[in-house]
Amino acid sequence: MSEENPNPSQSTSGTDPKVVGLVSYLTIIGWIVALILNSNNKSEFGSFHIRQSLGIILTGFVLGFVNVIPILGQIVWIVGIILLIILWFIGFIAAIQGEKKVVPVLGQYYQDWFKSL
Repeated sequence: MSEENPNPSQSTSGTDPKVVGLVSYLTIIGWIVALILNSNNKSEFGSFHIRQSLGIILTGFVLGFVNVIPILGQIVWIVGIILLIILWFIGFIAAIQGEKKVVPVLGQYYQDWFKSL
């Protein structure tokens, strides 16, 4: 029977869950690396941040598609990207501090949509 380690910076075996959380925010390649590292020794902390960063990445892709709409889409894109950068910082800082803090507005949706990760 496996029990979740209460301290996210210590793992019983494998990769430190805090490292998985941090790496997941470092581009798409970092997210893939974090997903692979977390699959070896699943931790709730690592999975939480993988879901948060995937949501931020996909939201960025959606904003990229909105950007092709003349004028209004470009305004939405600029505002959206600024907000997305803020969400990214919030998630990244939470991973550094070892906290499972959902990003504002969309974070809980990310957890629900990607709960299989």
